[in-house]
Amino acid sequence: MSRTLRHGLSRMILAVTLAGTTFALPPASPPEASMPLLLDGASKQAETFLDQFSHARCTEHVLQEKLGRNRHVENREESSFDYLAIMTNTGGELSVDESRLVLKQNERKPLNPPPLLVTNGFATLFLILHPYYQYGFAFTDEGEETVEGHRLRKVGFTHIHGSRSPAVLVLRGREFPLDLTGTIWLDEATAAVTHIFASFASSMEDIGMKTLLCEIRYAEVGLKNAPDVLFPSVARVEVETPRQHWRNTHEFSGYQLFSVSSEEIPAKP
Repeated sequence: MSRTLRHGLSRMILAVTLAGTTFALPPASPPEASMPLLLDGASKQAETFLDQFSHARCTEHVLQEKLGRNRHVENREESSFDYLAIMTNTGGELSVDESRLVLKQNERKPLNPPPLLVTNGFATLFLILHPYYQYGFAFTDEGEETVEGHRLRKVGFTHIHGSRSPAVLVLRGREFPLDLTGTIWLDEATAAVTHIFASFASSMEDIGMKTLLCEIRYAEVGLKNAPDVLFPSVARVEVETPRQHWRNTHEFSGYQLFSVSSEEIPAKP
């Protein structure tokens, strides 16, 4: 999970390292669910989601834009990737990494193009709710909202400084855990994540980061064996430094489930 951020920003990574867990579908939370009950259901959903997401592949379309004054687009580049998240369990510790295989990229590029931001890891920002990270955040009830007939509970979150964070900025070889704050929209009936908005909880201008805004939306993808599962559909990331301004849009489509099996055949003596 490493990409290059040019012009002073070295690499931006959502570093994910999870303790070994078991996965089980949570019971549906009733409407009017209390916050503790809803967060417990969301925690179990995050475990289940991670298992499902690591058995799916999709096409990721990425639009990278560099913005100038008045948010005018100075440069842009589009790319498509065969995307999958790889989950491994070594020594009882679960880790998740992203894999991207280039499918299509702009064929014509200007000479000496302005630097573009490369972002990754935002599709797995739901890990805020995973048991490994959930206790590193303070959650608040921000009320209900009805969207397309679904009753959603808005849950505010703020990272507790010094605790584990699923988001890490890697800059010039050093790691800076990101103190994120924002809102998660949860379906009250299932505790599934439908929408996440996040930004910095505290200033990082001392290392050259002025603002970070990210928004991830989840949607039903119509998988044959899991028709109701919600996977990331769009992730928008906007980063601003004192001199640069970027905006990236990731679109995920064409999800397919896959499985890998192996067989050991002992060598003949």
